[in-house]
Amino acid sequence: MKLSVVIPTYNRSDILQLTLESLVRQDLDHDDYEVLVVDDGSSDDTADVVKKYMDQMNLRYFFQEDEGYRAAGARNLGISHAEGEITVFMDAGVMAHSSLLRVHLATHEAHSEPIALCGYVFGYSLNNENADEVLADLDVNDVDGTIEKWREKGLHPDIREDFFIREGDDFSAAPAPWLMYWTFNSSVRTEQLRRVGMFDDAFRAWGGEDVDLGYRLHRDGARMFLNRDAVSLHWPHARDGEGADAVANYQYMARKYDTPITRLLDIVPTINFFVINDVIRGRKLTH
Repeated sequence: MKLSVVIPTYNRSDILQLTLESLVRQDLDHDDYEVLVVDDGSSDDTADVVKKYMDQMNLRYFFQEDEGYRAAGARNLGISHAEGEITVFMDAGVMAHSSLLRVHLATHEAHSEPIALCGYVFGYSLNNENADEVLADLDVNDVDGTIEKWREKGLHPDIREDFFIREGDDFSAAPAPWLMYWTFNSSVRTEQLRRVGMFDDAFRAWGGEDVDLGYRLHRDGARMFLNRDAVSLHWPHARDGEGADAVANYQYMARKYDTPITRLLDIVPTINFFVINDVIRGRKLTH
């Protein structure tokens, strides 16, 4: 098995189906990848939705009891069962271009050093503020066509686009590249992922667990950069754990590592992640 796709979900059966439909349509041989859906205690028909796709691709389903927001723990459960050399992270509601998994795999195969790859995600916003515009322009029956149209017309770009412009698509030289390692479309070698301890399941509210993982991958030598061809789009929806205060998670991370750079995460209001590397350079901070 070359790739394992890990998807945590909670009461999102409608948009999880969109994600699974896009994964069935991948142009990578189905024998080369598996999909692991980890249910964080859903009470809807998530299990039934997953079952519909089990005869269309290598798909496994895992369930953990609802004990509050446990996305980090759900991803760890998936990772613990992953058989692929590379783990790809996606979220329910992310629809993959038909070439997405092939591009993730080819990018890793082209690099001998460890990499933590970021894919491009059209249509995502932090507070769902662009939902009406995105939905008006989105055709779920033609994900590839929608992506190509948005790319050509410059519609609904990845929310990190300004960062990518400032730092470059290869932002590995930035002092804190891990701030952009978000797990709605990203990948890393499974062996390294397990070696650094996977996700910290102390994160029990929305936000920060992927950045925390990115920090440890970076410190372990993973080179972080963007491949725009590993592309997907995001169906607008309210966040899991809506109303949770992500600031507390960043403060936890600041205390956990207690370095000059991570201490910036303890500043309230939180410094804008998209410019924080400029702050680090300006203050000449190091880990």
